[in-house]
Amino acid sequence: MSTDWRPTACILCECNCGIEVELGGEDGRQLVRFRGDKRHPISKGYACEKPHRLSFYQNDPHRLTHPLRRRPDGTFETIDWDTAIREVAARLGRVRDTHGGASIFYYGGGGQGNHLPGAYASATRRMLGSRYRSSALAQEKTGEFLVADRMVGSMTRSDFEHCEVGVFLGKNPWHSHSIPHARVTLKALAKDPDRTLVVIDPRRTETAQMADIHLQVAPGTDAWLLVALVGVLLEEDLVDHDFVAAHVDGLQAVRDALAAHSISECCAACDVPEALVRKAARRIGTAASVASFEDLGVQMNRHSTVVSYLHRLVWLLTGNFGKPGTQYTPTPLIRWIYGDTGKVSPVVGAPIIAGLVPCNQIADEILTDHEARYRAMIVEASNPAHSLADSPRMRQALSSLDTLVVIDIAMTETARLADYVLPASTQFEKAEATFFNFEFPDNAFQLRPALFEPPEGPLPEAEIHARLCEELGAFTDADLAPLRAAAQQGLQAFGAAFLQHVMGNRQLAHQAAVILYRTLGEVLPADRKEGAVLFGLTFQFAMANAELLARAGFEGPPPMAAMALFQALLDTPTGVVYARSSWSDVKPGTPSGRIQLDLPEFLTEVRSLGTPQPRDPRFPFVLSAGERRSFTANTIIRDPAWRRKDAQGALRMHPDDASGLGVGDGGRVRLSTKRGSADVLVELSDTMRPGHVSLPNGLGLAYADGAAGVAPNELTSTEDRDPFVGTPWHKHVPARIEVI
Repeated sequence: MSTDWRPTACILCECNCGIEVELGGEDGRQLVRFRGDKRHPISKGYACEKPHRLSFYQNDPHRLTHPLRRRPDGTFETIDWDTAIREVAARLGRVRDTHGGASIFYYGGGGQGNHLPGAYASATRRMLGSRYRSSALAQEKTGEFLVADRMVGSMTRSDFEHCEVGVFLGKNPWHSHSIPHARVTLKALAKDPDRTLVVIDPRRTETAQMADIHLQVAPGTDAWLLVALVGVLLEEDLVDHDFVAAHVDGLQAVRDALAAHSISECCAACDVPEALVRKAARRIGTAASVASFEDLGVQMNRHSTVVSYLHRLVWLLTGNFGKPGTQYTPTPLIRWIYGDTGKVSPVVGAPIIAGLVPCNQIADEILTDHEARYRAMIVEASNPAHSLADSPRMRQALSSLDTLVVIDIAMTETARLADYVLPASTQFEKAEATFFNFEFPDNAFQLRPALFEPPEGPLPEAEIHARLCEELGAFTDADLAPLRAAAQQGLQAFGAAFLQHVMGNRQLAHQAAVILYRTLGEVLPADRKEGAVLFGLTFQFAMANAELLARAGFEGPPPMAAMALFQALLDTPTGVVYARSSWSDVKPGTPSGRIQLDLPEFLTEVRSLGTPQPRDPRFPFVLSAGERRSFTANTIIRDPAWRRKDAQGALRMHPDDASGLGVGDGGRVRLSTKRGSADVLVELSDTMRPGHVSLPNGLGLAYADGAAGVAPNELTSTEDRDPFVGTPWHKHVPARIEVI
């Protein structure tokens, strides 16, 4: 048996820690062992247990290996690639020519580790005239994007490694990570007597159990808790007045809005003792540095966008921005996170934040007779039939499309509804990367080489998009000839030819991604070919961030620095520091250059907070539909065999609730919401609040031996969503439980 250790990255959370994998097995295609890669410039050898699950992703015995076409009777037949590309291009082209390219919707192009397909898909979308898109980010993060853009002019991240106080809001980083060296950082923060860990969460999570202060809010009442925290900061004059005077506008508007609320009444509303709220506020207000992080526990909950606004008030009023141990503005390789575009979706007029149509309203955009409805979809490396709210309605919408094309490695729930399914290479069978580059002060990018070639049949997404664009007539061999010749002479010659022949031609410029793949990609090492698109992206970065690039060692005029960076990415599979920032670089990116607190629409909702809505007696429980647990994972792992415990994804419930229902640990109950019902096992846990139950994420996937566990979105509804950006309230689903 031959073995070989190779550098790559974990693809199961946004940290994308650098790892080394030992390849082996009889065919040499098994991911045998894993270890943290000490050469990775960010993770530096850190890794959790998640990578040990990756072999189940790579070696799923039921992965797709050939293009499929739906027959009239609903079954699928295997077709060859030439037929698939020709027919898909013809079908989508017909929709474009009949109804306009805006009727072709794109969903996906991301995930936790495969971001290069999104760049290549841009060429296909432009050739088709596709204007509207969405992704899983619109399920979770667009409220935070909107608020961050309006208040600070940029997204922010936090320096937990050096903070005096760390705050996690609706976040359990012990499992969900999102910060470098998560468990090491948490342990250091929790054990240091001079530092304080604050957790705001209805459940006593693994992180909350480590905390010095756990504010165990009633589900869905985070807005009242944050109003109370900000109220204490104002009442006890814990505001950093020097920071506010130098950098902040709108403090008086915040004072006026919060004057309508009593701190004690807000504490009662969220069911957290006022003394504990005041203790947390004083610790935050007197600390030299506070790092804070919000996540899905509040971003998929009631008042989510307003909670993001109030959360920022807590650390902005106390001056925790732009100094060690606080919040910073990262410098990703591409700027893909931004706020309100001023555009709306064509049918229901939903606001498009960061270029993304709200996921909860995609079905509404399809299931209508409106002339501007979406009539075709390309779904890439995503599974909206399973991952979006109200799966039955989403399935209805997908089934009603004129054409649905799915590009994926597996026969997902969405692929089962498609007209064409195009099998893609896995993330370890092609060069791949992630644009989740949020570290500070050093920021790094890793172009991961392919570990092995795909089996016969699947193609990298870059190849699929290049073939589609060629079939649609995007360019000719004559267009590519001078670029191919220049590529043989080196990067400098190629760069000059690319600027002359592509960037100076509007039509070809729209095809830049696939043209790079078809020309520069042909002279790159085979295991890094898909990285060709980074040539253009490094140029864009160099033009906007020459100083940060120079500090990282890439000096000279932007074109030369960009080519040096691109070459370094090719030559260094363990990752490259491409930007080196300092705290003096952290500044608001708003038009005024100052932080803005006076955002009338959010302050109006803050004023209107009364008391939390009473629970509907028909649904006396609150269900969190999608909890992170030690044995839940990204749904790219479909094979349930990896789950060594809790295979069915039990419903966690407080023992008092179970006693009242007359059910014991391991018993079965029927869980019902206004949208649907499911039979589930019960797991008793005193980490839950009475009246609050949870199901894990990532289950209910259709597999050869049947679905394991409950698919949470069979129970969620599209109308339960944030009024500003449409993010779903998956963490606050009214539910009823009956003993079977």
